[in-house]
Amino acid sequence: MTPDRSFTWDPDRYAAFTDERGRPFADLVARIGATSPDTVVDLGCGAGNLTALLARRWPQARVLGVDSSAEMIRAAPTGAGVEFGVGDLRDWSRPVDVLVSNAAFQWVPGHLDLLPRLLASVNPGGWFAFQVPGNFEEPSHTIRAELASEPAYVEHTAGVASPDAHDAATYLRVLRELGGEVDAWETTYLHVLTGPDPVFTWVSGTGARPTLQALPTDLRPGFEEEFKRRLREAYPEQDGAVVMPFRRVFVVARVRAT
Repeated sequence: MTPDRSFTWDPDRYAAFTDERGRPFADLVARIGATSPDTVVDLGCGAGNLTALLARRWPQARVLGVDSSAEMIRAAPTGAGVEFGVGDLRDWSRPVDVLVSNAAFQWVPGHLDLLPRLLASVNPGGWFAFQVPGNFEEPSHTIRAELASEPAYVEHTAGVASPDAHDAATYLRVLRELGGEVDAWETTYLHVLTGPDPVFTWVSGTGARPTLQALPTDLRPGFEEEFKRRLREAYPEQDGAVVMPFRRVFVVARVRAT
């Protein structure tokens, strides 16, 4: 989601490195202590392959996956015990027992302002859990920003959506002030990636996608080749693989029972 210009998601490209993208979700959900919730919602569910894990964790619950991308919702699995629908997490206010958001808030500028309403939508004794990337100072992001600001491209890339998030301490402070019982932590995963230009493949499905889509067709190939070259320098291949450190920020808050 971007306030200035729209872009579309590619479910197939995003699905590259499914195991690596899915591990933070599993680590987040493992810390949710709910035993028998009636309603579980995944805000910003993407293509919904991870949302299905919520239905397995709580098979008795009504599980709903919501995403603002119609392309992602169309790719969501059927028959997984999950209902899917198009919606914007910025407008969410329905009561729920477990509210999960995985790698979505970083696309919403000012998302700290959403936390009071989202926490208030969780029923007493319920759980609010989310995870966001915390790697925005890594070369995978800084190289894209530097290249996009060069004279050949800046006319087209200025103002494109760019992900951003806060550290665990900030989220902990805000949610504690709202009365939640909060567990917040950070983890850096060392993803071992293989294939041609794997870091480019990763970022082109996520953080770099709005920039790439903003470029006209005559400029995009040159941008991509230079982006790949700089990424290869920043993440050198060793023994047929590339190691990409990826810091993630996790927050699990429980609403006090009345």
